Amino acid sequence: MKFLSFFLLIFGLTAFAPPVKLTTTKLGSGLSVGVPVGFAPLPDDGIAVKYPSPRKPLAVFSNPSGRVDYSVAVRPTTFESFDYGVLIKIYKSSIQRLYTKVDFLKEDIRTVNGRDFIYFEFVSTVTDARRTGSQLAPIKRYQAVQYAIQGTQLYVFTFVAPAEEQAQWQPTAQAVMNAIVMK
Repeated sequence: MKFLSFFLLIFGLTAFAPPVKLTTTKLGSGLSVGVPVGFAPLPDDGIAVKYPSPRKPLAVFSNPSGRVDYSVAVRPTTFESFDYGVLIKIYKSSIQRLYTKVDFLKEDIRTVNGRDFIYFEFVSTVTDARRTGSQLAPIKRYQAVQYAIQGTQLYVFTFVAPAEEQAQWQPTAQAVMNAIVMK
């Protein structure tokens, strides 16, 4: 009985949570995303420092503390007319290779605003196994990642927050993933 009362209390408190506020941002011809209010675009030099890669993301938006990011990347792909059912297995395997440990919360093929996406939600852990003697704490992150293929381009939408802040940021991550419009 105590459990039921506790559950109803928690449900009552969360059922009336304010909706996530997003600002529609156009990133190119036929692509717009919902960016959480208060997030700001990172300048090119900030992107280069935070995401060192030969292919920089199309855009990165960060919260005021810089601990939470929403990024959009575009890469060439050879999977232009590939089955998303097969691709979900390929991308899941790729995610697992990137991190020491991955706890998947959701994996799905879903339709958002008339477009099919491959969707993953997970908590990643990276440990530094190269160092002996000085143990650094593992880095744990909550992530929501959504993939879409358009022509010969792969679009990757990624929301990243510290794992200990998952409960706070999960509704925002889901809202931004549902606000993507590709034409």
